[in-house]
Amino acid sequence: MTLRPNLLGQIGLAIYQGATALITPLLPWHLKRRQNRGKEHPKRWREKLGQASKPRPEGQAIWINAVGLGEVMALRGLIAALQAARPELNFLVTSSTLASAETFEKNLPPRTLHQFLPLDTPLYTKRFLDHWQPNLALWSEQDIWPGIVTQAARRGIPQALINLRMAPASFRRKRMARLLFRALYQKFDLISAQDAQSAAAVSDLSQRQDIQIGGSLKPHCPPLAYKASAQQEFLEQVGQRPIWLAASCHAADEDIALQVQRQLVEEGGSQLLILAPRFPDRRDEILAKLADLPHAQRSQGEAPNAQTQVYLADTFSEMGLWYACSAHALIGGSFCDVEGHNPWEALQLGCAVMHGPRVANFAADYAALNAAQAARATPRAEDLYAALQAPAAHGLAGFERLQTQYRAKLNDLTDQLLERVRP
Repeated sequence: MTLRPNLLGQIGLAIYQGATALITPLLPWHLKRRQNRGKEHPKRWREKLGQASKPRPEGQAIWINAVGLGEVMALRGLIAALQAARPELNFLVTSSTLASAETFEKNLPPRTLHQFLPLDTPLYTKRFLDHWQPNLALWSEQDIWPGIVTQAARRGIPQALINLRMAPASFRRKRMARLLFRALYQKFDLISAQDAQSAAAVSDLSQRQDIQIGGSLKPHCPPLAYKASAQQEFLEQVGQRPIWLAASCHAADEDIALQVQRQLVEEGGSQLLILAPRFPDRRDEILAKLADLPHAQRSQGEAPNAQTQVYLADTFSEMGLWYACSAHALIGGSFCDVEGHNPWEALQLGCAVMHGPRVANFAADYAALNAAQAARATPRAEDLYAALQAPAAHGLAGFERLQTQYRAKLNDLTDQLLERVRP
């Protein structure tokens, strides 16, 4: 007898849920070990066991999940659009990483709560869904958890997969378990991809022909929060010197930024470079690179002065401040296999965008920005040096035109989602 593909997928989901149930007794110990190493929230780590730390608000609630910092912060524009149409709605945002929780808590939209996503076992996800009882569940980008998606479907909770981005490597991995993913993707009422490549990939996996292309959510986000008093204080410390930023940088990004900064210094320039690493705990590695450059360190409470050439911004949740203080930003992850970080946050705070050659994670975004002359590719040190000589306002008009074009797609997505949360 030949089993139908859909039945095989359902069997795969059942096996997955059974396996996760078996490891459930070990997971509190695992989380506690991570908490002791500073990798989980010291007070909220039990949220990953499905134990809510806040009451459910009264009224209808939309639950939105995204995994990491960038994905979570991208949700703010969608939440604002949904709230504009239905001000009475409540929002629960879940994520998995400590950095995402800390930063999102400082940028919370109105009527919005944050919790950590529970580990994907039947016990923990049941606790979570029993408590929050969402009226609509949204999964953003590409990471979906089979167990809780299946449980939500059994409860009749409408679900949508939005802002989907699927890189070729991720597609190849998912194809190895394509029957399971076919069964999983069939549980979504709506799937909206960022670009044509992602739409084609999920269509192949799901065998669905109704995949939409809605573009990225990131252009619609409000600017990152920062304190105007902190900006004023920092600019007074720096004086009239030009400031440029290496944002969310990794080792390769820092190396080329420091190469250019040394050239600027040798030529008598007065520029100050802010290094804002993606992972501040790399500070010792970065400080070793700064031995020959006068520098100051944010985490030590040090302020820049007239001699400071590099300012190490090794703290969390202050990227809005650094964009607001800088004229130009080199967006990190674009000189290594990270394949780029979000360019929109810089533009939203009036900061000119530069990037390296490796931007696969934001390929569609950078293609649109470069075509509109709202961003500038700087694959070599000499390109980066030349870009720093251009007026900082270059590209902001193109950014504003792109925002207008993307607004229609956001409005269409908002309307479709609200149809599934009727008053």
